Amino acid sequence: MANPFKRASKAQLKLRMALIGPAGSGKTYSALNIGQHLGEKMAVVDTEHGSASKYAGLFEFDVLELESFHPQMYIDAIAAAEQAGYDVLIIDSLSHAWMGKDGALELVDKAAKRSSSGNSFAAWRDVTPLHNKLIEAMLAAKLHLIVTMRSKMEYVQDKDDKGRTVIRKVGLQPVQRDGLEYEFDVVADLDTDNTLIVGKTRCPQLTGVVLAKPGKDIAGMLKAWLADGEEPAAARAPKAAPKAQATKPKRPQRDEAQPASDGNGATAAPQVALITDAQRKRLFALADEHEVANEVVRDYLLSKHGLKSSKELNREQYDDVCRWLQTQGRIDDDIDIDIGEGFPDDGETFGDGATLPL
Repeated sequence: MANPFKRASKAQLKLRMALIGPAGSGKTYSALNIGQHLGEKMAVVDTEHGSASKYAGLFEFDVLELESFHPQMYIDAIAAAEQAGYDVLIIDSLSHAWMGKDGALELVDKAAKRSSSGNSFAAWRDVTPLHNKLIEAMLAAKLHLIVTMRSKMEYVQDKDDKGRTVIRKVGLQPVQRDGLEYEFDVVADLDTDNTLIVGKTRCPQLTGVVLAKPGKDIAGMLKAWLADGEEPAAARAPKAAPKAQATKPKRPQRDEAQPASDGNGATAAPQVALITDAQRKRLFALADEHEVANEVVRDYLLSKHGLKSSKELNREQYDDVCRWLQTQGRIDDDIDIDIGEGFPDDGETFGDGATLPL
C-alpha cells in the first residue's frame, strides 16, 4: 500500500473566532472593533433587534437584521455575505440559533409535541443534521467569521482592594450546543469590564492572553498568524477564460417532455422536472390525512431541501416528503388517500388549521 500521508504545511486561513460573555460585556462592540482591522468590507447578522446599528457612527458595516432564528436563516446569510464579497462577517449572536424564535430548541419542542409519545429524543433526529449544516456553513465560509454567544450568568461575592465585599457578575457556559466552541480557532471570554480572556486558541501568540478593550492589537496578531502560510490552492490555480456568450440557466419546468437545446443545434442535458399538480394534490391529501400542519411542512421543506414552496419540489424530493408525511401524526398503512377536487381555498384548512404554501 502506498503511503497516504504527506508533509504537513500551514496554509493561509480565514478566521473563525467566538466571543462569549454575559450581558454588558461588550461582545458586539469588541467584535466590530476586531473585525474592522481584519478586512475592508464588513457585514453583521444582527439578532439583537438592531443593537449593532447603534455603533454605526463608530464603525463602517452593512447589517442584516433577522426576525426568525431558524438555522437555515443563518446558513442563507453566510452564503449571501460570501457571494457579496464581504471580507468579515459578524454573527451577533449565534445563541439565538440555539435558543430563540425558530431556533433548534424550539424546533425540537415542536417536533416532540407532534409526536404521540412526546419524546424529544427522537425529535433531534431531524434537528441535529440542520444544526450540523450550520456549523459546516460557518467553517467553510470564504471570509473571516466572528460570532458572539451569550453566556449563562451567575453572581459571586468578591473582595475589592479595600477588603469590602462586592457582588460580581460572571459568565459561565455559552448558550449554544455543548462542545460548539471546539469548532473555532480562537475562543475568548469577555467580562463586564470588557476584558478579553483567551481560553482556547490555535494561534500560539494568543495563548494565555488577557487584554482590556480588545481591538487593533489582537487583530494584528491574528492577521499575522492567518497570513503566515501557503496561498490556498484555489487562489493559485489559473482562472478559466470566460465564455464568449454566457446564458442564464433556465428554471426547470413541470413535465418537460423534450430535452432543451443549447442554442447551437446540440441537445443539452435534460433538466430535472418539477412535480405535477396531481402530485401536489396528493401532498395536501397526505398532510390532511395525517393531520400535519402547514408550518410543520414548511419547516421540513426549508430545513431538509432548502425550499420555500411545494411548487419547487422535484420528483426525488417529492418522494422524500411523502415518506416523511406518512411517519407523522396518524400512521395507518390501510389509509385510502383521496386527492379530492383540487387545492384548498385560501380560507380552507386541514390538519390542525393551515394550508400548504401554494
